[in-house]
Amino acid sequence: MIHITLPDGSKREFSGPVTVAEVAASIGAGLAKAALGGKVDGKLVDTSYAIGTDATLSIVTAKDAAGLELIRHSTAHLLAYAVKELFPDAQVTIGPVIENGFFYDFSYKRPFTPEDLTAIERKMANLADKDEPVTRRVLPRDEAVDYFKSLGEHYKAEIIGSIPAGEDVSLYREGRFEDLCRGPHVPSTGKLKHFKLMKLAGAYWRGDHKNEMLQRIYGTAWATKDELQQHLTMLEEAEKRDHRKLGRELDLFHIDDHAPGLVFWHPKGWTVWQGVEQYMRQVYRDNGYLEVKAPQLLDKSLWEKTGHWDKYRENMFTTESEKREYALKPMNCPGHILIFKQGIKSYRDLPLRYGEFGQCHRNEATGGLHGIMRVRGFTQDDGHIFCTEDQILDECVNYTALLQKVYADFGFKNIIYKVATRPEKRIGSDESWDKAEFAVMEALRRSGCEFEVSPGDGAFYGPKIEYTLKDAIGRQWQCGTMQVDFFMTERLDADYVGEDSARHRPVMLHRAIVGSLERFIGILIEEHAGALPTWLAPVQVAVLNITDSQADYCREIAKTLQNQGLRVDLDLRNEKITYKIREHSMQKLPYILVVGDKEKAAGAVAVRARGNLDLGVMSLEAFAQKISADIASK
Repeated sequence: MIHITLPDGSKREFSGPVTVAEVAASIGAGLAKAALGGKVDGKLVDTSYAIGTDATLSIVTAKDAAGLELIRHSTAHLLAYAVKELFPDAQVTIGPVIENGFFYDFSYKRPFTPEDLTAIERKMANLADKDEPVTRRVLPRDEAVDYFKSLGEHYKAEIIGSIPAGEDVSLYREGRFEDLCRGPHVPSTGKLKHFKLMKLAGAYWRGDHKNEMLQRIYGTAWATKDELQQHLTMLEEAEKRDHRKLGRELDLFHIDDHAPGLVFWHPKGWTVWQGVEQYMRQVYRDNGYLEVKAPQLLDKSLWEKTGHWDKYRENMFTTESEKREYALKPMNCPGHILIFKQGIKSYRDLPLRYGEFGQCHRNEATGGLHGIMRVRGFTQDDGHIFCTEDQILDECVNYTALLQKVYADFGFKNIIYKVATRPEKRIGSDESWDKAEFAVMEALRRSGCEFEVSPGDGAFYGPKIEYTLKDAIGRQWQCGTMQVDFFMTERLDADYVGEDSARHRPVMLHRAIVGSLERFIGILIEEHAGALPTWLAPVQVAVLNITDSQADYCREIAKTLQNQGLRVDLDLRNEKITYKIREHSMQKLPYILVVGDKEKAAGAVAVRARGNLDLGVMSLEAFAQKISADIASK
């Protein structure tokens, strides 16, 4: 007898091997119909998988995260099936699941068109309606290579050829299409109902630019029609908020091919930058940080000592002078250690907090660059805290509280906390890693924060807390970090004199709140759809005259507000007032002041707020108080 234990603890007995589908059917017809796969002793399998020994089993449906992964994986194969039906000469390569969907890469004699994409999606729907069973078979590696070569699928043959000799490979068939895949898959194409093809892109075979450029088709797939529609609506909203689009429309910045991955800040964009930087500089001052500045170019030997040269070399820009090799810094920590080492430090000096708006460079692949969100040159609000072991917890707890206040001031209150633990490739002893991992987890517990653990995702020198923002349309952005590092100060021979008059190694806490200022400003633009809060807006108020007779009065208004520290745009152009109001409204200004003869005679202004709100006529003093309160409230 075979005993199957279900998630609720109940058991079912079967006289011999039994499939996942048969177990589901024994529970009920509804579950049998909904089953997409199963988890046998925690392993995700097809519904056709035969269980031959006692095991635990949970039936996977579309309501489960694993079920959604099965749907997306199987929809990628459905895409390949449809392409082969419409374009028999196309060769299929790989088609993995990605966040919110999937893609599949194809080799074809001509570029696919948007019209092709529509036809492929229609064919996918037709194939899904056929509800063809998805079946699995296993072939020896060499036989599978010959099989795909006979089909003209040379990319698949190459993939299989890279598998060790003597191993078997699994193939999945639906209708006339058969593909190499480890699986698992949904039981039939009829389970795939809610999908949409999104876009076309290029991709090099095996990610190597020396290889052929393939055509990548992206798609999204969901368990229900409502979930698909919600996702598409979110994408439409995200497109409206795209920081690259808004950066052009609001004249904030641009990216130029003469400097790929680097940002050209325009006056308005640089004003936003300065607003973020000066705010963070005040945070430094108010919380015991000493601002420093380290060089951007450092000798190769320093990066070898820290371990970055071995583990990060391919991402570093290097240069040579007088037979010495240098690297542009990809991070700021080694420079801060060198500053710490100047002069003798006592335990009474600790914790010692350094902060820097440090400009860093990383050699990101061109294909991975994205507006100002992912760049090659960026500035971090980087800080490093040198402390004793006994001070780690207090510093981490205080830092989390500080970070929460900063994010709230920028309009973010939904924070997700994750702890990334020791990676496989790391430096230092397990004992030190145990202490560091306990410190970051205990700090979050004491801060009252629930957190997830990401095993193996820590830096090579220490575990970290990742602080992730959730924006207005549900997207997540990982920004802040706190890393506990027992090793870097030892590698660079930094120490302090303890209470016992002996030399001790300080612990180094690496921390950043907004992280890359470029990326954070991109997030802010998208979070607020370009309508930045008044305290950050590059232009806070525009003063508009109706006719030339109010020009001098408008100049007085602008001068008065500017003297109060406000950023003012004075618009005295000989244009219709409706045109000027509309133009400034499109620039998402917080306030527009309109002045006609009545306002001039009364020594007042007509106030319009963002969102086409008419706040009526008020004195300039009353308006100044209103905007000051708005700015102070963040």
